[in-house]
Amino acid sequence: MIVTLTPNPSLDRALDVDRLVVGEVNRAAAVHVHPGGKGINVSRALVAQGIASLAVLPVGGAPGEQLVALLTEQGVRTVPVPVVGPTRTNITVVEHAGVTTKINAPGTPLGLEEIDALLAAVEEQLAGGPRWLVAAGSLPPGTGDAFFVRVAELADRYGVPLALDTSGLPLARAVRAGGLRVVKPNDDELAELIGSELTTVGDVVEAAREVIAAGNGDVLVSLGAHGALLVTVAGTWWAGGSPLAAVSTVGAGDTTLAGYLGATGSPAERLCTAVAWGRAAVQLPGSAVPSPADIDAGTVRVIDTPDPRLTLKEL
Repeated sequence: MIVTLTPNPSLDRALDVDRLVVGEVNRAAAVHVHPGGKGINVSRALVAQGIASLAVLPVGGAPGEQLVALLTEQGVRTVPVPVVGPTRTNITVVEHAGVTTKINAPGTPLGLEEIDALLAAVEEQLAGGPRWLVAAGSLPPGTGDAFFVRVAELADRYGVPLALDTSGLPLARAVRAGGLRVVKPNDDELAELIGSELTTVGDVVEAAREVIAAGNGDVLVSLGAHGALLVTVAGTWWAGGSPLAAVSTVGAGDTTLAGYLGATGSPAERLCTAVAWGRAAVQLPGSAVPSPADIDAGTVRVIDTPDPRLTLKEL
């Protein structure tokens, strides 16, 4: 079992348009409604591949009820923690050319008792000894930048490895505290974390090693259309493939993380699986997750110790 925690879940509504014209009336050709939130996306991707996952999330109002119902339809077990405010709704506009515009609501503030209830729900799952705990996404107002540090302390108490996918100050606080088994930023989030522009492979690897030096484990850096880099204490690997015509990039990074955590084998094999899952995700509408039939690991190339002089655009 892989348990996920999404402190700021959402209903994701994706609108397909031919071309988005700002300031004009735009008509959608199709509407897709999916459960949203990074940890939830990880659970959905795992379950779609036959790997057991359970999602812990705060739930409020009619949007929260719909979110849980959609997850149940997709076979994802949930532990909904009731909160007073309604679950947020996010909007994504996907143009025919593959350009994605996402508008994320801030989320409903959580009170101290609601935060404690959410952490208690996580602790209850940790007591069962899951394979991984994944904490992912943004934090709703009122949660505090050290929330993921508290989650890491709980995971450490029960000996459960923690994978973290967040950004900004919550990421910085958690990385500095250490104890994260996997950290999954994209290149922009990693650049913000270390306060330096990342242009080359060497830049990314050096930044990832700073994260590891703070007392953390593997750093899986998604590079968008340029694949992903995996940096561990043992080595560095890159994986990617030929250019794809993306339908939607929403949730692709979450699916990549799911592939890495769900895979077995060497670091290179796990990275290959992760990138294959992510490549499949971008070819689906909205935040849909790939089925086993969508995955083609044969299209993924893996390079051990990529040339540090290469720019990210050259990968």
